[in-house]
Amino acid sequence: MARYDFASDNAAPAAPEAMQAMVAANSGFASGYGTDEVTARAADLLRELLDADAEVRFVGSGTAANAISLAALCKPFEAVLAHEHAHICTDETGAPGFFGQGLGLIPLPGASGRIEAAALGGALAQPDVSYRQSPAALSLTNATEYGAVYSVEDLATLAAAAKAKQLSIHLDGARLANAAAAGFDLKAIKGLGADILVVGGTKAGMPPTEAVVLFDRALARRFDARLKQAGQLPSKARYFAAPFIGMLEGGAFLRHAAHANAMARRLAEQMPFPIRHEVESNAVFVEMDEPTLARLHAGGWFAYRFLDGSVRFMCSWATTADAVDSLCEALVRIA
Repeated sequence: MARYDFASDNAAPAAPEAMQAMVAANSGFASGYGTDEVTARAADLLRELLDADAEVRFVGSGTAANAISLAALCKPFEAVLAHEHAHICTDETGAPGFFGQGLGLIPLPGASGRIEAAALGGALAQPDVSYRQSPAALSLTNATEYGAVYSVEDLATLAAAAKAKQLSIHLDGARLANAAAAGFDLKAIKGLGADILVVGGTKAGMPPTEAVVLFDRALARRFDARLKQAGQLPSKARYFAAPFIGMLEGGAFLRHAAHANAMARRLAEQMPFPIRHEVESNAVFVEMDEPTLARLHAGGWFAYRFLDGSVRFMCSWATTADAVDSLCEALVRIA
Protein backbone atom coordinates (compact mmCIF):
# COMPACT_ATOMS: atom_id res chain seq x y z
CA MET A 1 0.00 0.00 0.00
CA ALA A 2 1.44 3.34 -1.05
CA ARG A 3 2.03 5.90 1.68
CA TYR A 4 1.48 9.55 0.81
CA ASP A 5 2.51 10.99 4.18
CA PHE A 6 5.28 13.05 2.58
CA ALA A 7 3.97 13.46 -0.98
CA SER A 8 2.29 16.78 -0.22
CA ASP A 9 0.71 18.67 2.65
CA ASN A 10 -2.40 18.49 0.46
CA ALA A 11 -2.44 14.74 1.10
CA ALA A 12 -3.02 15.18 4.84
CA PRO A 13 -6.48 14.97 6.37
CA ALA A 14 -8.19 18.06 7.73
CA ALA A 15 -7.29 19.00 11.29
CA PRO A 16 -9.86 18.29 14.02
CA GLU A 17 -10.18 21.97 14.91
CA ALA A 18 -11.22 22.74 11.33
CA MET A 19 -13.68 19.88 11.16
CA GLN A 20 -15.22 20.71 14.52
CA ALA A 21 -15.80 24.27 13.31
CA MET A 22 -17.48 22.88 10.19
CA VAL A 23 -19.83 20.81 12.36
CA ALA A 24 -20.56 23.83 14.56
CA ALA A 25 -21.41 25.90 11.48
CA ASN A 26 -23.75 23.18 10.24
CA SER A 27 -26.61 24.26 12.47
CA GLY A 28 -29.74 26.14 11.51
CA PHE A 29 -30.30 28.44 8.59
CA ALA A 30 -28.01 31.25 7.42
CA SER A 31 -28.00 33.86 4.70
CA GLY A 32 -26.02 32.95 1.62
CA TYR A 33 -23.10 34.11 -0.50
CA GLY A 34 -20.90 35.23 2.38
CA THR A 35 -23.40 37.43 4.19
CA ASP A 36 -23.72 35.09 7.18
CA GLU A 37 -22.36 35.42 10.72
CA VAL A 38 -19.90 32.53 10.33
CA THR A 39 -18.20 34.22 7.38
CA ALA A 40 -18.15 37.54 9.22
CA ARG A 41 -16.50 35.92 12.25
CA ALA A 42 -13.84 34.21 10.13
CA ALA A 43 -13.07 37.50 8.37
CA ASP A 44 -12.72 39.26 11.72
CA LEU A 45 -10.27 36.62 12.93
CA LEU A 46 -8.13 37.06 9.81
CA ARG A 47 -8.13 40.83 10.26
CA GLU A 48 -7.01 40.26 13.85
CA LEU A 49 -4.29 37.83 12.74
CA LEU A 50 -2.95 40.38 10.26
CA ASP A 51 -3.75 43.46 12.37
CA ALA A 52 -5.25 45.00 9.25
CA ASP A 53 -8.51 46.63 8.21
CA ALA A 54 -9.07 44.62 5.05
CA GLU A 55 -11.84 43.03 3.04
CA VAL A 56 -11.86 39.22 3.20
CA ARG A 57 -13.39 36.64 0.87
CA PHE A 58 -13.24 32.83 0.90
CA VAL A 59 -12.80 30.62 -2.17
CA GLY A 60 -12.35 26.93 -2.86
CA SER A 61 -8.79 26.64 -4.17
CA GLY A 62 -5.44 28.35 -4.22
CA THR A 63 -5.45 28.45 -8.01
CA ALA A 64 -8.75 30.31 -8.01
CA ALA A 65 -7.57 32.64 -5.27
CA ASN A 66 -4.35 33.53 -7.10
CA ALA A 67 -5.80 33.79 -10.58
CA ILE A 68 -8.82 35.89 -9.62
CA SER A 69 -6.64 38.15 -7.48
CA LEU A 70 -4.19 38.76 -10.32
CA ALA A 71 -7.05 39.41 -12.72
CA ALA A 72 -8.19 42.16 -10.37
CA LEU A 73 -4.72 43.74 -10.44
CA CYS A 74 -3.91 43.58 -14.15
CA LYS A 75 -5.49 44.47 -17.45
CA PRO A 76 -5.48 41.81 -20.18
CA PHE A 77 -2.59 43.49 -22.01
CA GLU A 78 -0.42 43.62 -18.86
CA ALA A 79 1.69 41.05 -17.03
CA VAL A 80 2.71 39.75 -13.61
CA LEU A 81 6.31 39.46 -12.46
CA ALA A 82 6.89 36.25 -10.48
CA HIS A 83 9.58 33.74 -9.65
CA GLU A 84 10.07 31.30 -12.52
CA HIS A 85 9.03 28.41 -10.26
CA ALA A 86 6.13 30.19 -8.56
CA HIS A 87 2.92 28.20 -8.43
CA ILE A 88 1.20 30.65 -10.77
CA CYS A 89 3.90 30.02 -13.39
CA THR A 90 4.22 26.25 -13.17
CA ASP A 91 1.15 24.64 -11.60
CA GLU A 92 -1.99 26.57 -12.48
CA THR A 93 -2.54 25.59 -16.12
CA GLY A 94 -2.62 29.18 -17.34
CA ALA A 95 -5.38 30.14 -14.89
CA PRO A 96 -4.09 33.70 -14.36
CA GLY A 97 -4.23 34.29 -18.11
CA PHE A 98 -7.64 32.64 -18.35
CA PHE A 99 -9.25 34.65 -15.56
CA GLY A 100 -7.28 37.74 -16.59
CA GLN A 101 -8.42 37.41 -20.21
CA GLY A 102 -4.87 37.20 -21.50
CA LEU A 103 -2.67 38.73 -18.78
CA GLY A 104 0.89 37.46 -19.04
CA LEU A 105 3.50 36.07 -16.65
CA ILE A 106 7.13 37.24 -16.64
CA PRO A 107 9.40 34.70 -14.88
CA LEU A 108 12.30 35.85 -12.73
CA PRO A 109 15.21 33.80 -11.32
CA GLY A 110 16.33 33.38 -7.74
CA ALA A 111 17.69 30.73 -5.39
CA SER A 112 15.22 28.53 -3.51
CA GLY A 113 12.21 30.33 -4.94
CA ARG A 114 13.18 33.81 -3.76
CA ILE A 115 13.25 36.46 -6.48
CA GLU A 116 16.67 38.05 -7.02
CA ALA A 117 16.49 41.78 -6.38
CA ALA A 118 18.79 42.46 -9.35
CA ALA A 119 16.57 40.42 -11.68
CA LEU A 120 13.51 42.31 -10.48
CA GLY A 121 15.33 45.59 -11.02
CA GLY A 122 16.20 44.59 -14.56
CA ALA A 123 12.62 43.68 -15.37
CA LEU A 124 11.32 46.91 -13.89
CA ALA A 125 13.83 48.91 -15.96
CA GLN A 126 12.43 47.63 -19.25
CA PRO A 127 10.62 50.33 -21.20
CA ASP A 128 6.92 50.15 -21.98
CA VAL A 129 6.51 49.18 -25.61
CA SER A 130 3.50 48.22 -27.66
CA TYR A 131 4.70 44.75 -28.68
CA ARG A 132 4.99 43.10 -25.26
CA GLN A 133 3.04 42.96 -22.01
CA SER A 134 4.51 45.31 -19.43
CA PRO A 135 4.23 44.35 -15.76
CA ALA A 136 1.40 45.70 -13.64
CA ALA A 137 1.88 43.48 -10.59
CA LEU A 138 4.56 41.63 -8.65
CA SER A 139 3.63 38.25 -7.19
CA LEU A 140 5.61 37.02 -4.19
CA THR A 141 5.32 33.69 -2.35
CA ASN A 142 5.98 33.04 1.33
CA ALA A 143 6.98 30.35 2.11
CA THR A 144 8.35 29.74 -1.39
CA GLU A 145 7.87 26.62 -3.51
CA TYR A 146 11.18 25.39 -2.06
CA GLY A 147 10.22 26.04 1.54
CA ALA A 148 12.35 29.16 1.84
CA VAL A 149 11.02 31.94 4.05
CA TYR A 150 11.45 35.56 3.00
CA SER A 151 12.33 37.93 5.79
CA VAL A 152 10.15 41.00 6.19
CA GLU A 153 13.13 43.10 5.11
CA ASP A 154 13.70 41.14 1.90
CA LEU A 155 10.04 41.31 0.97
CA ALA A 156 10.01 45.03 1.73
CA THR A 157 12.95 45.59 -0.62
CA LEU A 158 11.24 43.78 -3.50
CA ALA A 159 7.86 45.37 -2.84
CA ALA A 160 9.31 48.87 -2.60
CA ALA A 161 11.05 48.49 -5.95
CA ALA A 162 7.79 47.36 -7.55
CA LYS A 163 5.73 50.09 -5.90
CA ALA A 164 8.18 52.71 -7.13
CA LYS A 165 7.16 51.66 -10.65
CA GLN A 166 3.44 51.79 -9.74
CA LEU A 167 3.04 48.00 -9.68
CA SER A 168 0.54 46.26 -7.42
CA ILE A 169 1.65 43.53 -5.00
CA HIS A 170 0.13 40.05 -4.72
CA LEU A 171 1.34 37.72 -1.97
CA ASP A 172 0.69 34.01 -2.39
CA GLY A 173 0.48 32.62 1.13
CA ALA A 174 -0.46 29.02 0.40
CA ARG A 175 1.99 28.10 3.16
CA LEU A 176 1.85 31.38 5.03
CA ALA A 177 1.24 29.52 8.30
CA ASN A 178 4.56 27.71 7.90
CA ALA A 179 6.35 30.98 7.15
CA ALA A 180 4.81 32.53 10.27
CA ALA A 181 5.78 29.53 12.38
CA ALA A 182 9.33 30.01 11.09
CA GLY A 183 9.36 33.59 12.36
CA PHE A 184 7.79 35.69 9.61
CA ASP A 185 5.71 38.49 11.15
CA LEU A 186 2.20 38.36 9.70
CA LYS A 187 1.37 41.79 11.06
CA ALA A 188 4.13 43.28 8.92
CA ILE A 189 2.39 42.38 5.65
CA LYS A 190 0.12 45.42 5.68
CA GLY A 191 3.20 47.66 5.79
CA LEU A 192 4.78 46.05 2.74
CA GLY A 193 2.32 47.64 0.36
CA ALA A 194 0.58 44.35 -0.44
CA ASP A 195 -2.67 44.89 -2.30
CA ILE A 196 -3.94 41.31 -2.12
CA LEU A 197 -2.88 38.43 0.11
CA VAL A 198 -3.95 34.82 -0.25
CA VAL A 199 -3.98 33.03 3.11
CA GLY A 200 -3.73 29.30 2.53
CA GLY A 201 -6.18 27.12 4.39
CA THR A 202 -5.91 23.79 2.61
CA LYS A 203 -2.19 23.20 3.15
CA ALA A 204 -2.50 24.48 6.72
CA GLY A 205 -4.83 21.63 7.61
CA MET A 206 -8.28 22.72 6.52
CA PRO A 207 -10.78 21.26 4.07
CA PRO A 208 -10.52 23.01 0.67
CA THR A 209 -10.64 26.74 1.45
CA GLU A 210 -8.44 29.79 0.91
CA ALA A 211 -8.88 33.37 2.08
CA VAL A 212 -8.43 36.33 -0.24
CA VAL A 213 -7.48 39.41 1.77
CA LEU A 214 -7.94 42.74 0.01
CA PHE A 215 -5.73 45.29 1.76
CA ASP A 216 -6.70 47.79 -0.92
CA ARG A 217 -10.40 48.08 -0.14
CA ALA A 218 -11.04 49.80 -3.48
CA LEU A 219 -10.53 46.37 -5.07
CA ALA A 220 -13.61 45.11 -3.23
CA ARG A 221 -15.89 47.03 -5.59
CA ARG A 222 -17.63 44.39 -7.70
CA PHE A 223 -15.18 41.75 -6.45
CA ASP A 224 -18.10 39.52 -5.48
CA ALA A 225 -19.34 39.75 -9.06
CA ARG A 226 -15.89 38.67 -10.23
CA LEU A 227 -16.04 35.71 -7.85
CA LYS A 228 -19.54 34.80 -8.99
CA GLN A 229 -18.52 34.81 -12.65
CA ALA A 230 -15.56 32.58 -11.79
CA GLY A 231 -17.74 30.09 -9.91
CA GLN A 232 -16.14 31.04 -6.61
CA LEU A 233 -19.03 32.70 -4.76
CA PRO A 234 -20.65 29.68 -3.09
CA SER A 235 -24.20 29.96 -1.83
CA LYS A 236 -23.28 28.12 1.39
CA ALA A 237 -20.22 30.25 2.01
CA ARG A 238 -20.15 29.53 5.73
CA TYR A 239 -18.60 26.13 4.98
CA PHE A 240 -15.60 27.79 3.33
CA ALA A 241 -15.24 30.23 6.22
CA ALA A 242 -15.85 27.98 9.22
CA PRO A 243 -12.52 26.09 9.09
CA PHE A 244 -10.67 29.38 9.57
CA ILE A 245 -12.61 29.96 12.78
CA GLY A 246 -11.57 26.58 14.12
CA MET A 247 -7.94 27.07 13.18
CA LEU A 248 -7.59 30.68 14.30
CA GLU A 249 -9.59 30.94 17.54
CA GLY A 250 -7.40 28.55 19.50
CA GLY A 251 -4.11 29.14 17.70
CA ALA A 252 -4.11 25.84 15.79
CA PHE A 253 -3.21 27.63 12.55
CA LEU A 254 0.28 28.45 13.80
CA ARG A 255 0.60 25.55 16.24
CA HIS A 256 0.07 22.93 13.56
CA ALA A 257 2.40 24.76 11.18
CA ALA A 258 5.13 24.79 13.82
CA HIS A 259 4.69 21.03 14.19
CA ALA A 260 4.99 20.52 10.43
CA ASN A 261 8.17 22.61 10.39
CA ALA A 262 9.58 20.61 13.30
CA MET A 263 8.89 17.33 11.49
CA ALA A 264 10.76 18.65 8.44
CA ARG A 265 13.76 19.45 10.63
CA ARG A 266 13.58 15.95 12.15
CA LEU A 267 13.54 14.47 8.65
CA ALA A 268 16.46 16.64 7.54
CA GLU A 269 18.54 15.60 10.56
CA GLN A 270 18.24 11.93 9.61
CA MET A 271 18.30 12.34 5.83
CA PRO A 272 20.94 10.09 4.18
CA PHE A 273 20.75 11.98 0.87
CA PRO A 274 22.27 15.41 0.15
CA ILE A 275 19.83 18.22 0.90
CA ARG A 276 19.40 20.67 -2.00
CA HIS A 277 17.74 23.63 -0.20
CA GLU A 278 18.06 24.85 3.35
CA VAL A 279 15.15 23.58 5.44
CA GLU A 280 13.32 26.68 6.66
CA SER A 281 9.69 25.54 6.84
CA ASN A 282 7.97 22.20 6.19
CA ALA A 283 9.74 20.97 3.04
CA VAL A 284 12.88 18.88 2.49
CA PHE A 285 14.42 18.68 -1.00
CA VAL A 286 17.13 16.11 -1.69
CA GLU A 287 19.43 14.87 -4.44
CA MET A 288 18.20 11.45 -5.61
CA ASP A 289 18.61 9.69 -8.95
CA GLU A 290 15.73 8.04 -10.78
CA PRO A 291 16.55 4.39 -9.96
CA THR A 292 16.73 5.26 -6.27
CA LEU A 293 13.44 7.12 -6.40
CA ALA A 294 11.90 4.09 -8.12
CA ARG A 295 13.12 1.89 -5.25
CA LEU A 296 11.53 4.27 -2.78
CA HIS A 297 8.22 4.05 -4.63
CA ALA A 298 8.51 0.27 -4.83
CA GLY A 299 8.96 0.26 -1.06
CA GLY A 300 5.61 1.98 -0.64
CA TRP A 301 6.65 5.60 -0.06
CA PHE A 302 5.63 8.26 -2.55
CA ALA A 303 7.50 11.53 -3.19
CA TYR A 304 7.58 13.89 -6.16
CA ARG A 305 10.50 14.93 -8.31
CA PHE A 306 10.35 18.69 -8.27
CA LEU A 307 10.96 21.48 -10.76
CA ASP A 308 14.71 21.74 -10.16
CA GLY A 309 15.22 17.98 -10.38
CA SER A 310 15.37 17.37 -6.65
CA VAL A 311 12.96 15.08 -4.79
CA ARG A 312 10.57 16.79 -2.42
CA PHE A 313 9.31 15.54 0.93
CA MET A 314 6.54 17.63 2.50
CA CYS A 315 5.54 17.51 6.15
CA SER A 316 2.12 18.53 7.42
CA TRP A 317 0.19 19.12 10.63
CA ALA A 318 -0.57 15.37 10.62
CA THR A 319 3.01 14.13 10.14
CA THR A 320 4.13 12.03 13.09
CA ALA A 321 7.61 11.45 14.44
CA ASP A 322 7.08 7.72 13.90
CA ALA A 323 6.30 8.32 10.23
CA VAL A 324 9.44 10.42 9.85
CA ASP A 325 11.56 7.73 11.47
CA SER A 326 9.98 4.98 9.35
CA LEU A 327 10.63 6.96 6.17
CA CYS A 328 14.23 7.56 7.18
CA GLU A 329 14.72 3.85 7.77
CA ALA A 330 13.43 3.20 4.26
CA LEU A 331 15.70 5.91 2.86
CA VAL A 332 18.75 4.43 4.55
CA ARG A 333 17.93 1.01 3.04
CA ILE A 334 17.79 2.36 -0.52
CA ALA A 335 20.65 4.86 -0.20
